[in-house]
Amino acid sequence: MILPGLAILGEYLVIPRVSTAYIHKFTNGGKGKRVAQLWYQWYLMERDRHVSGVNCYHVSRGLENTD
Repeated sequence: MILPGLAILGEYLVIPRVSTAYIHKFTNGGKGKRVAQLWYQWYLMERDRHVSGVNCYHVSRGLENTD
């Protein structure tokens, strides 16, 4: 009798995490959300935001398109 309860509890813990990932992927043009846990990762996200030209880190441009 404990296993069905654990399965239901597990679903309630997994569904928000998975749906959030899909929402971020849909809103960021097909790319997942990037999380900066270290200062270097934050630096790279800021660099990508400046290089993109549209102030969004998830819009990528190649180095050949930069001025």
